[in-house]
Amino acid sequence: MNVKLAPLSLALAGSLLAAPAFAEMHWQNNSLTYLYGKNFSVDSGEDGREAAIQQTITFEHASGWSWGDMFLFVDHKWFNGHSGKDGRTYYGEFSPRLSLGKVTGKDLSFGPIKDVLISTTYERGESQADGTPNQVYLLGPAVDLAVPGFDRFAVNTYYRKPDGATGKPGGQWQITPTWAMTIPVGKSDILFDGYIDWVVNDKKSGGTELKKNFHFNPQVKYDLGKALNQKAGMLYVGIEYDYWTNKYGIEDSGAFNTDNNVVNFIVKAHYF
Repeated sequence: MNVKLAPLSLALAGSLLAAPAFAEMHWQNNSLTYLYGKNFSVDSGEDGREAAIQQTITFEHASGWSWGDMFLFVDHKWFNGHSGKDGRTYYGEFSPRLSLGKVTGKDLSFGPIKDVLISTTYERGESQADGTPNQVYLLGPAVDLAVPGFDRFAVNTYYRKPDGATGKPGGQWQITPTWAMTIPVGKSDILFDGYIDWVVNDKKSGGTELKKNFHFNPQVKYDLGKALNQKAGMLYVGIEYDYWTNKYGIEDSGAFNTDNNVVNFIVKAHYF
């Protein structure tokens, strides 16, 4: 299957943001996060088995628009092992979603489905030493769901098209649920949120092979700001669990461990 995802996804994102009458922002949330963990595979050790420390500072932006919604983040990571330049690297994603309900003005809800959307994502990591870009384009349908007990629950499905450092094997499919749940605890709350990226099939193209992989990344955070009688939803502390089999689509082996199983300490501050 040959799908021109790069121009299609970028054209969609550009058209949404470029039309002032169409691109009216309804809400936004921005945050900075610090994470500390160790024993990460692939990134921070020559053989993937070093007890390397990884620290990450993440900027996140989420917003709702007259055409749908948008989420983006940028990670700046540094290690006591090797990676990128000087033991540091970056990674980011830009994910606009087009709401078919909003753009058509029709109520598309039925059963547990609240809305039907077209979801796009652009993934970008640090370029290789020779300047080859490390990027992936994703496109597919999505639904927002009304699930009892959850603040939000969405399921995005994607066709993945790598471009650059990972070669150009197309034909991998990804399912990405995202969720958030607020649990009252005493005078404050615990926020349980996160996502799963499940790439469901292997794909080989020329000399490049990407394996199916499963990435489970939940966070459990205590609303420290609310506990200190400050505004709710502004300052959290907690943990993030990072479980990833065949990380980056690299097959795990006895010679090179690519299965990630890490707990991070996390501090997250929101601002609007």
